[in-house]
Amino acid sequence: MKTNLKKFGFCMMSAAFILQATSMGASAAANGNHSNSSIYEKKIVNIAHRGASGHAPEHTIPAYQMGEQMKGDYIEIDLQMTKDGRLIAMHDEKVDRTTNGTGLVKDLTLAEIKKLDAGTWFNEKYPQLAKEVYEGLKVPTLEEVFKKFGKKANYYIETKSPDVYPGMEEELLQVLEEYKMVDSKGRTKNVLIQSFSKESLMKVHDLNPKLPLVQLFSYKNQATISDEELESIKEYAVGVGPNFSKVDGQYVKMVRDHDLQFHPYTVNERADMKKALEWGATGLFTNYPDVFNEVLREYKHKDNGNNITK
Repeated sequence: MKTNLKKFGFCMMSAAFILQATSMGASAAANGNHSNSSIYEKKIVNIAHRGASGHAPEHTIPAYQMGEQMKGDYIEIDLQMTKDGRLIAMHDEKVDRTTNGTGLVKDLTLAEIKKLDAGTWFNEKYPQLAKEVYEGLKVPTLEEVFKKFGKKANYYIETKSPDVYPGMEEELLQVLEEYKMVDSKGRTKNVLIQSFSKESLMKVHDLNPKLPLVQLFSYKNQATISDEELESIKEYAVGVGPNFSKVDGQYVKMVRDHDLQFHPYTVNERADMKKALEWGATGLFTNYPDVFNEVLREYKHKDNGNNITK
């Protein structure tokens, strides 16, 4: 009888262990099995928004270089796709605002976009920051950014208007593979992919469930989010990125309680940066990565290093 009880007890423990392991495995699978410890998991991250776009023309190589020099942790790249299927770094669907050209990116070939001046507008709009080297800057392709900064840099890539560009996700993953930003098992240590489009993120997740994804939100009114929404997001993403001006401390707490990263955009004022940190942000997008690093140092000193690994 004792022997039978021991066997029964052992079987129950074994079953419990298997159930726990299965549950853990399912949880890891739901979250993309992100076991390769990306930088965002280790520290509060400083995301250079469109590069150091408060100092140089956005989405140009000099802006990205300045972001690195100012110790930004990530180069943020908004993607649009040309008429001939090439991925370029540009925020808007039209070239009008940040070049001397006109028209939709989807209607222009890469060769046509390469003829445009992507820097002079900045000198004209911000004469106090103007530099001669910005005149005549070209719009970079995603490949050119990877060639310039290599695998040692970290990239925060957004699929912009994916409904306008069929095949954008497939092309992005192909470029990531070509430049070895993912390993043979599909894992990455230096890329995060973000989008306002859940459909786009789900498509990326289906193509490669091991890529870390961030769900973006744009709120017009005070931001709210439910436990159910957060649990749903957690099935395919590692974090959320809302517009900071519409969130509050309770919103951040809910996100963090669900063990999701919180990376708001675009936080340029020192007071807002401090507020984001106090609320528990795990990183933020800023046009001024140099300023955010100063705020981080002050916050770390104030907090005696208890909450930040930097």
